[in-house]
Amino acid sequence: MTGTPDTELIFINEAFYAERVEADELDLLLERGWRHFGPRFQRYSLNYYNDEIRCVLPLRIRLSEFRLSKSQRRVLRRNADVEVSIGPANVTPDVHELFAWHKRRFTQDVPESIYTFVSDEPDTFPTDGLILRVTLGTQLIAASFLELSTNGLSSIYGMFHPLHAERGLGTFTMLKEIEYAGEQGKAFYYHGYAYEGESFYDYKKRFSGLEAFDWKGNWTAFE
Repeated sequence: MTGTPDTELIFINEAFYAERVEADELDLLLERGWRHFGPRFQRYSLNYYNDEIRCVLPLRIRLSEFRLSKSQRRVLRRNADVEVSIGPANVTPDVHELFAWHKRRFTQDVPESIYTFVSDEPDTFPTDGLILRVTLGTQLIAASFLELSTNGLSSIYGMFHPLHAERGLGTFTMLKEIEYAGEQGKAFYYHGYAYEGESFYDYKKRFSGLEAFDWKGNWTAFE
């Protein structure tokens, strides 16, 4: 099956809190469409977007089928002058500063701080979290929080400095996460929710090897 999954008649809206989720448990949650910000895990098949009820599409990339597109190669070349590092998910002062710039992109429901999306100890609570840092000279210009399950990598939240928007840093951090997942021998890259139809989140659909969850327990190829 290709295209968007048939989710019209399925309504799921569930949530729970967890202080600790191990890698094998995280696999099961990701495979069933769960996401989390901090200790709150949730999954929902329908949501409001632009005053419409939209079907939610949990997405993942089957890494064995992923290939870089021409535009993605251009993004990598455009950022050949930056340094990328991955380590424990510590929220340092420059991360707070970057988020203060990043949240200027929000026009409504402006988040107060990065802790809207990660816990106060994101390196161990509720999972073993990592942070991907992108620096230009001494400046942090992009960062993303991620976690490893037994079989996959889940991207939790990404941000970038708006003064460097022309670099395509949102796509760049995703590509570096995909690269890291491959290096770690993972099978899947889980990069969050999008919506059926056009939306702000369509950038998540522009990857090869893409699969969508149909809320019936199946992941199917998405084109």
